[in-house]
Amino acid sequence: MATARTPDRTDVIVEVLRDAFAPLMRADPAAFRAKYRKMARDPHAFYRGTACLFFHDVTKEADEWAAHGAEKIWIHGDLHVENFGTYLNSDGRLVFDINDFDEAYLGRFTWDLQRFAASLALVAWQKALPEDAIRKLIARYARSYLAQVNHYVASDSDDDFEITLDTAYGPVLIALEEARAMRRADLLDDLTVMQRGIRKFADDPSTRRLSREERTEVVAAFRAYLDTIPQSKRFDRDLFYELRDVVGKSGFGIGSAGLPAYNVLVEGYSQALDNDVVLSMKQANIPAVSRFVDTSEVDAYFEDEGHRTSVSQRALQVHTDPLLGHTVIGGVGYVVSEVSPYEVDLDWDEINEPEDMREVVDLLGRATAKIHCASDEDSQQDLVDFQVEKAIADSLQGRRNDFVAWLCDWGIDYAARVRDDHALFVDAFREGRVGIAAT
Repeated sequence: MATARTPDRTDVIVEVLRDAFAPLMRADPAAFRAKYRKMARDPHAFYRGTACLFFHDVTKEADEWAAHGAEKIWIHGDLHVENFGTYLNSDGRLVFDINDFDEAYLGRFTWDLQRFAASLALVAWQKALPEDAIRKLIARYARSYLAQVNHYVASDSDDDFEITLDTAYGPVLIALEEARAMRRADLLDDLTVMQRGIRKFADDPSTRRLSREERTEVVAAFRAYLDTIPQSKRFDRDLFYELRDVVGKSGFGIGSAGLPAYNVLVEGYSQALDNDVVLSMKQANIPAVSRFVDTSEVDAYFEDEGHRTSVSQRALQVHTDPLLGHTVIGGVGYVVSEVSPYEVDLDWDEINEPEDMREVVDLLGRATAKIHCASDEDSQQDLVDFQVEKAIADSLQGRRNDFVAWLCDWGIDYAARVRDDHALFVDAFREGRVGIAAT
């Protein structure tokens, strides 16, 4: 894999970023300037913000590993090391799992593993680990993934594995314990104020009050969203969904820059003031992988990108947020989910030693296999109507050691390319070539 810093590669980076983000840049230049400054910070931040460039590259490569259907399964689409964290599942249990399904789509199972392997190599390189140690970490992740695939091949169920307080260890257990100590009232106190005995959103730089016309449109979209919650996930009490307040919202992470969003406050689990619920209603974006593959079959399955995002998450997660749904504002799809008070992302700043990283990648490999193998004929969608675990096992039959070695080589090589690409991006951004001025 070539990693030379050539003018041609700069042109590729600029062109791919402009194709992916031009409408959002025009809609909110300030948000994109902030996004690009974050991406300029270090190679991994750049990698997180450029799933489009990753898929531009990998979709051009031959893949000898994905066959028997494994070349077209549900994939996460942006599987880097920081897209893991805690959440409270629909059974009321704290779970550590993959999060952020905005880029979910259909593709080769290898693409998720490749994206993670390069991400792991980048983070490990930034922690000054030697190449041999990085190779061992990627191999450990891959073997953990394959071991969990084996488990599903031998099992009658795809939902018998969860990373919980009872099964986690190391830094992952610490994250779950931190989540357990969090309280809904603390989140509400951060986001709301009391007015005449009820909660309303607090005014701060990340929120904006809506005009009467815009508020009417958003409230109508909220009402339509309620019909997209599966009957099995709906709460019996209509009071639960009683709307209290709505505001425009900004200030999301690298991947969501420029996407319009709203926060909605609803009555929640009871009339007690510490049981109100905050929902995020965010415009869904076009998934990066879909820009580089044939989308005709998949796109016909979805009403809009909000529908795609919610269907994808339900396919990839066994126990999803019971408030997950979708709606439309101004003809554009939005995804709706709870702003959970129990979310703790894995903090890689505190995971520095190879021994601790090995504990983490063991669990992340199993979690990756879980989302792939849960999203097949046993789930509620029918785009993937075969047993994914068998397709993956058949694809790698007799070649698992070769596959692990290939993934290690690929991840290390692509991480080197990303480091070079990051330097090219920073120069292009400073020169005003990426579609938005640096100042």
